[in-house]
Amino acid sequence: MNSKNKKVIMAISGGVDSAVSAFLLQKQNYEVIGIFMRLHDGDQQSEDAARQICNFLGIKFYPINVSVKFKKEVIDYFVESYKKGITPNPCVQCNKFIKFGELFKVMKDLGGDYLATGHYIRFQRRITNYELRITNKIFKGFDKEKDQSYFLYNLKQEQLKKILFPIGGMEKDDVRKIAEENEIPYLKKESQDICFLVRDGKIIEHNEFLKKNIKLKPGFIKTMDGKTVGEHVGLPFYTIGQRRGIDIGGTGPYYAVKMDYETNVLYVVKDPNDKVLFSDEFIVGDVNWISGKDVQELKCEVVIRYKHQPINCKILKIENKDEYLVKLDKPQRAIMPGQSAVFYNSDELLGGGVINRSNK
Repeated sequence: MNSKNKKVIMAISGGVDSAVSAFLLQKQNYEVIGIFMRLHDGDQQSEDAARQICNFLGIKFYPINVSVKFKKEVIDYFVESYKKGITPNPCVQCNKFIKFGELFKVMKDLGGDYLATGHYIRFQRRITNYELRITNKIFKGFDKEKDQSYFLYNLKQEQLKKILFPIGGMEKDDVRKIAEENEIPYLKKESQDICFLVRDGKIIEHNEFLKKNIKLKPGFIKTMDGKTVGEHVGLPFYTIGQRRGIDIGGTGPYYAVKMDYETNVLYVVKDPNDKVLFSDEFIVGDVNWISGKDVQELKCEVVIRYKHQPINCKILKIENKDEYLVKLDKPQRAIMPGQSAVFYNSDELLGGGVINRSNK
């Protein structure tokens, strides 16, 4: 790829990954422009670090305010999901609508040729000889502990033509080493999974955030045979398989198995391996296939939540619906509606979708 005179819009967060990504692109003779996305209040430290990185590298720096869009697409989605009794995945939502959705608009406005991010994923462009067309493929990052392919299953071929991932083939330690050897400044703290659960540099506890944003209604805790064993503080506080927060003195521990929003009852079991917590089938919707081609039937692997072990499965398109039935080779514990099911062929990312419900 001829990089000379090509303009790259680089998402700069203030951390080492985006800092080194911008540095490497410069070394490849790209013209790099740094973009910092103002997502929410309380992130001035990151913006200052991003500005410092761009000043050090001698590249243009543009902060853009996407806080209104971020609140609507990510924070409100997060809160509304818990109100409905499903477990959201805000990082997937953010990548889909903010990091790539909004940044592509910026790329076009600034006349950029490419968009680049510091994600740990590998990327290949392959020519299919018999079709004479280029297919863009995504693979897990070289550093398996930092791999972020799970969050990027919504990317489409049209987008992938214009995206660069400079550090996807590197280990995190090697990225830090490049920064240190070249004295590149960056914010030393690691990014947090849910970035908006921070105020004034301090992490807000998950349930404390929900308390401030959801009107909670206490109710009964019952066993599956209908016996009342205690009271809960509000159903949005619980997810399938959860033990923490189910405080029933003397008779526990208990594990959440069902949140009945119609009766406001939390159902629990005592055995963490109770069969009611397991399922070998689930329905997934809002599916995107990286190839851009629809799938009717497929054998592959699925990851049912971030960093979960891949499970062999068979996927079947449900007739007359935009949903798929996923049949697992082995039953899995706590399959949660709202989470993303992401499909792989070994290291290759095939696509993914949102778990709608499990079939017991």
